[in-house]
Amino acid sequence: MSRSKQEQKKILVVEDDPGLQSQMRWCFEGYEVLIAGDRPEAISLLRRHEPAVVLLDLGLPPDPENASEGLAALEEILALAPFTKVIVVTGNDERENAVKAIARGAYDFYQKPADPEVLGMLVERAYYLYELEQENRKLTLQAGTSSIQGLIASSPQMLKVCRTIEKVAPTGVTTLLLGESGTGKEVISRALHNLSDRSKKPFVAINCGAIPETLLESELFGYEKGAFTGAAKQTKGKIEYADGGTLFLDEIGDIPQSLQVKLLRFLQERVIERLGGRSEIPVDVRVICATNQNLMQQVSQGNFREDLYYRISEISINIPPLRERDGDALLLAKVILERFANEHGRNLRGFTDDGAAAIQNYSWPGNVREMENRVKRAVIMADGSCINAEELELEAVDTQGAMPLNLREVREQAERAAIVRAINMFDNNISQAAEVLGVSRPTMYDMMSKYDLK
Repeated sequence: MSRSKQEQKKILVVEDDPGLQSQMRWCFEGYEVLIAGDRPEAISLLRRHEPAVVLLDLGLPPDPENASEGLAALEEILALAPFTKVIVVTGNDERENAVKAIARGAYDFYQKPADPEVLGMLVERAYYLYELEQENRKLTLQAGTSSIQGLIASSPQMLKVCRTIEKVAPTGVTTLLLGESGTGKEVISRALHNLSDRSKKPFVAINCGAIPETLLESELFGYEKGAFTGAAKQTKGKIEYADGGTLFLDEIGDIPQSLQVKLLRFLQERVIERLGGRSEIPVDVRVICATNQNLMQQVSQGNFREDLYYRISEISINIPPLRERDGDALLLAKVILERFANEHGRNLRGFTDDGAAAIQNYSWPGNVREMENRVKRAVIMADGSCINAEELELEAVDTQGAMPLNLREVREQAERAAIVRAINMFDNNISQAAEVLGVSRPTMYDMMSKYDLK
């Protein structure tokens, strides 16, 4: 039984030649073939139909003799729909452009004139891969938590961080973790270590803000016997202990200026000198730094060396605060509750309705660390089998008006907000707003009428 029009697999063909447009329209049996003659039309159809596969001719108007417009279209398509499989079309003498397209994210390429059978196989393979990846993403979301040990998350914001960690971990590049206090920077630094080829070697952490300035240098670099009063024996520093493994420098923004030059030299040359020593000691160590400060602001104020900043931030990972992680607060609270209930031998089943609503409504300025403190106290003080808002020392909220749990209401709220945002973005130009939202102009007017948006 054939698929209905709505269920048909969709393919977008971006081609300005009317003859090839006609050929492509009938070339793919079982697909709904969408045709665009230039980049703006292609983007409009992409927004509206979200095809899994795009066939893109690199020679598009207004300059069909060059590939610049086609490459620009490729970048725009992948920016809007990063999982779409784009197959680029080139001439026989345009292999260089094909390589450029692949480097910019195209799935594959084929050369004109196209063999319909080969092209059909190429499209089928691309579509199969798209569906496979889509199914994998669904399974990841259904699992409810990240794949990173110790990191509890199901929000899109944190799952994006998890994907970044998985890509960065094997590379060994110096990484800077940015985020508010209590967001889990040390958990992420350990994940970067555990997912690397250094996982069997030491992970050494040091908080640069918790050690007095006079002791920090010897703590990092070690010292020789007699280097200062009380130095009774040769002592290795944290950097040496991390040899072969990972060194985590937390609160790197607090490191004194007198040490910044020495740390920079170590990062550049991977050698150290102990206090009181004269020989250089080579050290093979991966460095991860973290801070809750704005280091660029510190650089502009002269408190942090600019060359050191660029040396420690080969890759930067921004960790969102708990208030910006959609749905993570209650998930985290439940896991933390279970942990502390087991530790203290309490038979607690979860949170009351007002407790759960208070958790989701609170902004959590202290992030995960604050949540652990509040839940731990509530576990100790709880009178019943479920923890309420008062025991969490959080303000109770109206559970009736907090957030609709009816799926239709949630969907309508999100749809109305998206329409208002698009209309405001384009200064009430309904045609442009409809194009961005991927709907027709009449549909846009229908939705505006539905939500009483004049």
